[in-house]
Amino acid sequence: MKRQQHVHREMFLKFADTERVSIALNESILQKFGKELDLWDRAHLMGRPARSAADFVIRRYDLPISVDKYLEIAKNEFFEQTRQELLKCKLKPGAERLVKHLYNNKIPLAIATSSKKETYALKTENHQELMSAFHHSVMSPDDAEVKRGKPAPDVFLVCASRFDDKPSPEEVLVFEDAPSGVEAAVAAGMQVVMVPDPQVDAEHRKMATLVLGSLEHFKPELFNLPPFGDDF
Repeated sequence: MKRQQHVHREMFLKFADTERVSIALNESILQKFGKELDLWDRAHLMGRPARSAADFVIRRYDLPISVDKYLEIAKNEFFEQTRQELLKCKLKPGAERLVKHLYNNKIPLAIATSSKKETYALKTENHQELMSAFHHSVMSPDDAEVKRGKPAPDVFLVCASRFDDKPSPEEVLVFEDAPSGVEAAVAAGMQVVMVPDPQVDAEHRKMATLVLGSLEHFKPELFNLPPFGDDF
């Protein structure tokens, strides 16, 4: 595998419960219309910006509302419930260890996410020390340079361009848990390690460079990154 000199860490914004919170929100809205979210659609929605996800659900389930109305329902009727759940989100196993290891070895880190600024703030509120390890963050819904959300590659390409030394795509390694994020990373020309939700089927995993059951199983040396030392 090629030497990786920069790392995008979508995984650290996607704490253990964030996809569950997002899925639960969409399920609650569908229930208002007497419909149920199926398993394939759960995987398809993971990692998508809110507007893209709303558009997909409306078209897929033939809901008699606009995207703006869908987002209004999400904000007005479920905001506090979602807010409390996001504040309780914990880091995925192995995440803190890996971030600190890469940071201590001077591997530049960044976050490329489909979250809006206010959602990002909720997810990271209780993890500020770890977030200080990242050189920068790109939130695609609020960034004028990101023209298209995942699965388009824009957010990763913009994020890479903001490292000081402007790495080429093949120098960047992406960590993802969502199929749309994996597709975006591959489209950007980057290698990607996927740590998927158990409900994500084999079809949605096959584009990843490497699939792991947990970040605890990641071996940095597979990508020519410094191996974990005795301190870990």
